[in-house]
Amino acid sequence: MRKINIAQTDLEVSEIALGIMRMNSLSNEEAERVIETALDSGINYFDHADIYGGGESERIFGEAFSELDTSRDSVYIQSKTGIIPGKMYDFSKEHIIQSVEGSLTRLKTDYLDALLLHRPDTLVEPEEVAEAFEQLERQGKVRFFGVSNHNPMQIELLKKNVRQPLVFNQLQMSVSHHPMIDAGFNVNRSNELSIDRDGSILDYCRLNDITIQPWSPFQAGNDKQGILFDHSDYEQLNKVLYRLAEEYNVSREAIAIAWLLRHPANMQPIIGSMNPGRIVSSTQASSLRLSREEWYELYRSGGFQLP
Repeated sequence: MRKINIAQTDLEVSEIALGIMRMNSLSNEEAERVIETALDSGINYFDHADIYGGGESERIFGEAFSELDTSRDSVYIQSKTGIIPGKMYDFSKEHIIQSVEGSLTRLKTDYLDALLLHRPDTLVEPEEVAEAFEQLERQGKVRFFGVSNHNPMQIELLKKNVRQPLVFNQLQMSVSHHPMIDAGFNVNRSNELSIDRDGSILDYCRLNDITIQPWSPFQAGNDKQGILFDHSDYEQLNKVLYRLAEEYNVSREAIAIAWLLRHPANMQPIIGSMNPGRIVSSTQASSLRLSREEWYELYRSGGFQLP
């Protein structure tokens, strides 16, 4: 597994991360196997959130990891905060602090390598966020900070008061869902793809050394159900995925991840599978590099025409 440097930090991490959202469905023994498989495949970065499984995903991970013969400082653990499910978003100082304390307890660790603000809170007071981050950093409970699903102006608003660099932005992206790329291809046109829905977040992150972490890299388009593999709306895309998988002697999951890794933004995709076999097959992406022609062929085969 190749390692990447997270800009503005001293982190050297696996270029593919494992998301733990679904770990609440596993037994401790199954969770141990998933973590061991990830580590054996070269993944050393694990993504959590305080709400995943109502906190159970973090708890099971913490229990399972503590049973492994693996030191805490050999892995990187990230969590997210700010969502009160079905009710509201909350970036208040009190909630951020309480959320981190809960995550640390469930994860059985003294610190998080990164904390991300999960979804934008329109009632955010940047001064409170700054106070929370200062306290967490001073106490050694969080090393680095970032955001998730934020656009450029929302990040700029936070930066008005937050002193620490915001080094991550977790955004949905897959070979079948990529509006942050579509708008760039269709500048000055009047079609649906020309709509800039996120304030040029891709270019903004590149300009500001913010590492994008694509989530749901196997999901079909945002308005479609299920994963993209064998999806009836993506027959041509699947043909190309299968063909390239055969040519590179890897899985189609690896090709889908390699499509993200090929982008020069130096992204860190987050796979969310709890299936050890799929974890292994996905990490094959780190051993290959798609050509420019292959990257664009995959883009077009998803039904996205270039202008």
